[in-house]
Amino acid sequence: MDFTTHKLNYEQLLNQYHNSPKYLLICSPLMLLFVFLEYRYTQSKNIKAYEKKDLWASIGIGSGYLIVTSITSLITIKLIWGTYYYICPPALILPKTWWSFLLCFVVYDLLRYWAHRIAHEQRIWWASHVTHHSSEYYNLTVSFRLCWIDQVKIIFFLPVIVLGFDPIHFFIAHQIAVLYQFWQHTETIKELPAWVEWFFVTPTNHRVHHGKNECFIDKNYGSTFIIWDRLFGTYIAPTERPVYGITEPVNSYNPAYLVFHEYIDIIKDVYSAQTWKEKWTAVFGRPGAYKRPNTASIVPELNKQEDSVATTD
Repeated sequence: MDFTTHKLNYEQLLNQYHNSPKYLLICSPLMLLFVFLEYRYTQSKNIKAYEKKDLWASIGIGSGYLIVTSITSLITIKLIWGTYYYICPPALILPKTWWSFLLCFVVYDLLRYWAHRIAHEQRIWWASHVTHHSSEYYNLTVSFRLCWIDQVKIIFFLPVIVLGFDPIHFFIAHQIAVLYQFWQHTETIKELPAWVEWFFVTPTNHRVHHGKNECFIDKNYGSTFIIWDRLFGTYIAPTERPVYGITEPVNSYNPAYLVFHEYIDIIKDVYSAQTWKEKWTAVFGRPGAYKRPNTASIVPELNKQEDSVATTD
């Protein structure tokens, strides 16, 4: 058992990180291969799962995410190390074993559930997640649609480190979770055995999450385990075919706009809000809670007032 990780300085931990498996990098060619195979299969079966502009938008968003992640990786590593080294109580330090890794993964996945749920329930976080829901198609490239500033969500996962789990275990758990989510974004995989559907997130129950059908909105948040949704009352079975996308379509294939459009709308809404309460709602309320004043309906009223003044004069 290794109880020494918390004593490592930053350079030593960084060296361990560089020597740890990079599963995302290793699996990237395989992911692209599966995208190609899905594309060819759906084309041969005349299934409208891809649209070329939408496909390139997904690739553009994914490429931007990888670039930003590579630039900010050292900041993320230092934050994780600092939390572990300075904040985690020594009494909580766990050994680096197979069971502590499995426990780390379960705790990490539970926090992913809540981070995902908050991203749907609070607008400032929805702004960084709406990109993932912006496509009106459902294929493997939807998993590439990740906001370029998603790295700020690391704050949701710091409790994993505070609880004494090894930082390297944390980084490996994160990679596995991201890889697991890749295969969920497809319609080519049909319903799996009942016990799998009951316990794990699958393409069948995750398709529900991407549906904008009224009954599907804000359901099935799980990343790896769907049991969290069952426990916390957010699970729903696929009772009808999902209609994909968001309730107010973006109508753009520009990767940068797809990433930042909700932030732009938040700024506009804060500017148009009349009170501090409205400004707060525009930023931290539920998505759609703040309604921007309809300026088109205000203009005729102003014109009517001007006509009245002119008549009086």
